[in-house]
Amino acid sequence: MKGLTFPAWQGPHYVTLAELLVRLGSFGLRLRWRVECDEKWDLTAELERRSAGDGMDTLTLLSLTTPGVQLIDAEACGFAGDVLAVVLTEVDSSSWDIRTADEHVLSEFRNHYQGASAL
Repeated sequence: MKGLTFPAWQGPHYVTLAELLVRLGSFGLRLRWRVECDEKWDLTAELERRSAGDGMDTLTLLSLTTPGVQLIDAEACGFAGDVLAVVLTEVDSSSWDIRTADEHVLSEFRNHYQGASAL
């Protein structure tokens, strides 16, 4: 997998997990997600509960993280079957790390978010 990182704050706008899921487009719709969060509260407990087994579909994850949910030190792993397809890591609410083998996905994030650089 290759990766990139970019600031979670794009000017006054905070980039949320929900926004990244939407940015994945059709690539992300077919994935099953497992989410781990360092910070524990009601929503993160629900995300981790739904991550058990084969995880949750993209629309469920999107519904739980919309609108404007800001996680701290969280990692969302998207699987296509048993294959890890993408990892979205929120680092201390200050940056996002995106890892995937799909160059189109990396290019989409690189072109859309200011300050994106290779991991």
